[in-house]
Amino acid sequence: MNRRAAGTLRGIAVAVPAALFAALAGTALHRQSLAISGVDIFWGCAAALLLLAALQLLLGAWSRSLIPTAVVGIVCYATVGLLSTGGTGKQLIVADLPGNVWVFGIAAVTVVMLLWCHRYRRRRE
Repeated sequence: MNRRAAGTLRGIAVAVPAALFAALAGTALHRQSLAISGVDIFWGCAAALLLLAALQLLLGAWSRSLIPTAVVGIVCYATVGLLSTGGTGKQLIVADLPGNVWVFGIAAVTVVMLLWCHRYRRRRE
């Protein structure tokens, strides 16, 4: 196995637990809000998406490949999808503003991070 393939496998092996952490921590965080004059400001969505973006950026820069960044986005999105499909009263992500921002924001953040991490990828030698 050459160095490049070993590096890619190592990146994927690190990306899967990172994605599961981002999905679970982001799901726990996305409903956090601050009430100001009776208006709820949902800051948890932004914090959860920032956590995901930071993990994707870290893995993209560390592995110098786009594959771990994409794996984090895909696994995180799939895990959040599973968490949001529970039966009535068992859903961890409800279809309201913070839930929709969290679920659909994962895809948007992943695309942005893939474009950003494109500059870190290895050049063929």
